[in-house]
Amino acid sequence: MTNTTATTTATTTATVVTGVSGRMGRMLVQVINASDKVHLSGALERPGHAWIGKDLGEALGGAANGIIVQGDPRVALQGAQAVIDFTAPSATVALAPIAAELGVAHIIGTTGLSKGDLAALAEVAKSGVIVRAGNMSLGVNLLAALTRKVAEALDTDYDIEIIEGHHRHKVDAPSGTALMLGEAAAAGRGVSLEDAAVRARDGITGPREAGSIGFAVVRGGDIIGEHDVMFAADGERIILRHIASDRSVFARGAVKAAVWAQGRKNGEYDMAAVLGL
Repeated sequence: MTNTTATTTATTTATVVTGVSGRMGRMLVQVINASDKVHLSGALERPGHAWIGKDLGEALGGAANGIIVQGDPRVALQGAQAVIDFTAPSATVALAPIAAELGVAHIIGTTGLSKGDLAALAEVAKSGVIVRAGNMSLGVNLLAALTRKVAEALDTDYDIEIIEGHHRHKVDAPSGTALMLGEAAAAGRGVSLEDAAVRARDGITGPREAGSIGFAVVRGGDIIGEHDVMFAADGERIILRHIASDRSVFARGAVKAAVWAQGRKNGEYDMAAVLGL
């Protein structure tokens, strides 16, 4: 049940979950309901979804909780302070200006965003607060910080490879987390990831180009998220690894971001800022 007492709602962050029927949406509801820092103030789904107009608690198979699933973001976001969004690029980009207009912090865990999508979000951030990350977990953001430091310390005698694995249903590759780690490695080397990345290998590829940053992708089963950053040289390898065994790590990070975003100046922030890294 959502805690809806006057005392709680007066002192916690009113938060909407969009894409509430999905795997991350359901997990977010669980984490929010267990939190003493946020409360669920609304639920949003794409137009035409079967849950629209239903009580969220009942749609989730439990008791009614008074939160009616909405298809109109302007209705769902009324009175909210934050909206947490792990949906699809087109939905995220469409929601961003509405959240900014209504003064609602937009917490984005959506991956697969194109350059155009990122540019659109950056423009919206001039008039609103956005916290966006390829991965919301504390561990992954620490991994990114370590990746940058190791890349700074080692020269191109050490080849960088990023290996990631996710469940069979994930639609984008490499993952947003893998790209985030690639950006960290590139920053450590003082290069552009766009120039250094090798995202596919097939056939006679020739020898590996010095200084490149390679990506390898695994998709299968119910893998939640596994990421290795390998620095490989003659005679040794250094491997930094993060394994997520429960999606709640992403949800808890997003909830932390929703609380942190309150009162911030307009702009686009990342989880490194939220975590003080």
